[in-house]
Amino acid sequence: MAPAPSPESATPQPRRLAGMSWAHFLNDGAANYLPGVLPAILVSLNLSVALAGTIMAALLMGQALQPLVGLLADRVGGRIMVVLGLAGSSLGGALVGFVTHFWSLLGVLALIGIANSFFHPQALAGIRQLGGNRPGMSMSIFMVGGEVGRGVWPAIASWVVVQWGLGYLWILALPALFTLPLLLRFAPRLSARTTQATPIAWRQHAGPITRLTAFSTLRSLMIFSIITFVPVAWAQTGGSLTTGASFITVMLVVGVIGNVGGGHLSDKIGRRPLLIAAMCLATLMLAAFLLASGGWLWLVLGVLGISLFATLPLSVLIAQDILPENRSLGSGLALGLSNGLAALGIMILGPVAAHWGPEAPLWVALVGGMISVPLAAGLPEHTRLAR
Repeated sequence: MAPAPSPESATPQPRRLAGMSWAHFLNDGAANYLPGVLPAILVSLNLSVALAGTIMAALLMGQALQPLVGLLADRVGGRIMVVLGLAGSSLGGALVGFVTHFWSLLGVLALIGIANSFFHPQALAGIRQLGGNRPGMSMSIFMVGGEVGRGVWPAIASWVVVQWGLGYLWILALPALFTLPLLLRFAPRLSARTTQATPIAWRQHAGPITRLTAFSTLRSLMIFSIITFVPVAWAQTGGSLTTGASFITVMLVVGVIGNVGGGHLSDKIGRRPLLIAAMCLATLMLAAFLLASGGWLWLVLGVLGISLFATLPLSVLIAQDILPENRSLGSGLALGLSNGLAALGIMILGPVAAHWGPEAPLWVALVGGMISVPLAAGLPEHTRLAR
């Protein structure tokens, strides 16, 4: 009978881990720069701000396919899903600048979302092989690449648009073009799951995985609300496109501290207490952001990013431990399904922003952050000592 997950190697592989983090940087950069240029797209296509949520939902809804892709990824094994994901995200990101009407934009964004779903489950399951006996730290390093990509790409994309126009966004896909052949060699190769493998104990896992998905959805709603509506709110007050995108860059790039710190601390003190503390801090910081002004906005966004992104590697590791029979599926549920559900929330919040202003969805996200704290308290613990 084949084992469900491959055991982690006792020896870390830092070069391959760095390579996967770079691939994550490119994938998530291509798949998430939209908020930085969204105000320009709304103007270019003559669209209402009420459609901002729908546009972001089109980008994010494809991520809801990650659980299904995770099942397929564990069935076929290998690394092909990772390669196809990066290729599709980069291609879709290049095409955004060429769309001429609303429906073609939604089609391109849907392509990006689906490609993003291909990349993550297999990559997240394989990354544990590269970290030796420190899965928290390896997951954090991998996550850092994605968060930096999500943070830097909106600012770079907005600069490209300001300098040359939307039609030159294809430039951002060039690094991925040169990385794909290397990814075919250094990405971890997963063993294919056979029909004789240990079946998934759904009855045992249903409660914990449902609670984790609810927690991750509310956290994602906080993140998506900020990256979608903060640049729009800034633009409506007369602020520049690049400054609005820079708000997102600060939150996401400074949030790298949370990625690294969260994984490191979880290997020492456990995951659940860290989740509770981080979400409490994130909720307080979002409230502070809504009440702050001037230079305080940048400081508050930085702390908000640290607290929010400290939870990302922890939730993925918890999902993989809840579903040890299928780690790609667990990763897809913790990231993809929750992101897809949060995308539905963003689509609903679009009309709210149009009626009550772009800051209104942030207040809704604040309530979601409050609810996420008791959900985190009920998640299972899995410390290094217990392992």
